[in-house]
Amino acid sequence: MGMARGRLITIEGIDGAGKTTLAAALADALREQRHDVFVLREPGGVPLAEAVRALVMDPAHHVDPRAEALLYAAARAQLVAEQLEPALAAGRWVLLDRFVDSSLAYQGAGRELGVAAVAALNAFATGGLRPDRTLLLLLDPATGRARRGERAPDRLEAADDAFFTRIDAGYRALAQADPERVRVLDAMASPDAVLVAALSELADL
Repeated sequence: MGMARGRLITIEGIDGAGKTTLAAALADALREQRHDVFVLREPGGVPLAEAVRALVMDPAHHVDPRAEALLYAAARAQLVAEQLEPALAAGRWVLLDRFVDSSLAYQGAGRELGVAAVAALNAFATGGLRPDRTLLLLLDPATGRARRGERAPDRLEAADDAFFTRIDAGYRALAQADPERVRVLDAMASPDAVLVAALSELADL
């Protein structure tokens, strides 16, 4: 009997939905349940991916949508090889702030490259690694914009409202297509309520 494989739990949603807050609270709660938990963000988590993140987020660059999708996929491939697979093989639980679904929503739907094309690209990048569960924080795009407030937008956040409306629709479609994996949380609820809901959606794992 080998060691039980760890669990990959991804947290998704538009900027301002509270992904980072939930990841931190969830990590604490899972550690109290005696799980060995590792928190990572995308794009990033390893030096090569952080370098790609700096490139993609820089407002000075005009990044073609296909190039953007490939850069995110490249960063993701490195993260899977360097961090995710070793951690999961060692039985650790990984909480990941954004994963493949972000590209499906942002590049597939938002940039209109097509969800199927972006899914195929990411299946190659990840070697087919799928999350055990995805927590999708749904938030009205206008509210997300208001929550981001006065901080300077990065290159993605500076896009127009129609872009974020397409992303929101993209996320909702992903949840409908795969309800076993993707569990929807109301990002308008209090952080405590969101945490309770998230834990209940993970209970069977």
